[in-house]
Amino acid sequence: MTTPPHSFANVPPPAPLRVVVADDNPVVRAGLTALLTGREDITVVAEAADGREACEAARAHRPDVILLDVRMPGVDGISALPYLVRISSVLMLTYSRESEIVQEALRRGAGGYLVHGEFTADQLVSAVRDIGEGRPHFTPTAAGALLSQLRQDPRPPRTLPEGLGNARATNPQTNGLDLPHISPPSTSAENLSRMQPDMARSSSGWAGGRPAAPDRSRHRLSTREAEIMDLIASGMTNQQIAATCFISEKTVKNHINRIFAKLHSTSRSEAAAKWLGTAPGPGRGVG
Repeated sequence: MTTPPHSFANVPPPAPLRVVVADDNPVVRAGLTALLTGREDITVVAEAADGREACEAARAHRPDVILLDVRMPGVDGISALPYLVRISSVLMLTYSRESEIVQEALRRGAGGYLVHGEFTADQLVSAVRDIGEGRPHFTPTAAGALLSQLRQDPRPPRTLPEGLGNARATNPQTNGLDLPHISPPSTSAENLSRMQPDMARSSSGWAGGRPAAPDRSRHRLSTREAEIMDLIASGMTNQQIAATCFISEKTVKNHINRIFAKLHSTSRSEAAAKWLGTAPGPGRGVG
């Protein structure tokens, strides 16, 4: 008796997600490209240094996802957004954490918003895949901005199903509706983590729904050391850092040794926690 052929045996694998990386910092562009190029299901088809180049690359390559920085010379990311979203899904990937910028980016059609320092390399890849499939993705700062916007405009949507949102809690002695006490939703990082469990992981530095930027000046890292520390915090290996910065792995190790000494750290995870401002206990932020 012969075994019937599997119905999916001849189905080809899905085509890789086509991605454009737009950032004015060549080190960041190279780092992102190196991270994404190593994935079988993602292909970086072009890079862009500003919004105008991003639009040209989008028209030429018709990508599935565009990674877009906010602050770029010439045409910035916010200005380019309305044009880019007509062609592709857009994921903001930036150091800009201001609530107003997050909200405006989402109003103009961005499908997600990631702030550097709030995600690992694997989480970035997951976010790109999610955006490519139409699922939004946010890091804690962006999630906090969304909550802030909702609280500033507490009016219910105009299209609620009939009967919802109209009941009133009144004194039961007047035969009115008696609703149990319901506490308002918490703005803690724990609740935000439930919204995006893969991305909103850090509970440190939160105040009013958004994390405070860590003070990195105290660490006294050089410009090159700071660049390498950013790449370490993003999850890059020494080999990836060397390729991104066009230096040897031995030079990378020398930089890391000096970084660890300045951050009083003995591991990459400890150094990253201090660099990102998420180190627990009295040693937090010590450099």
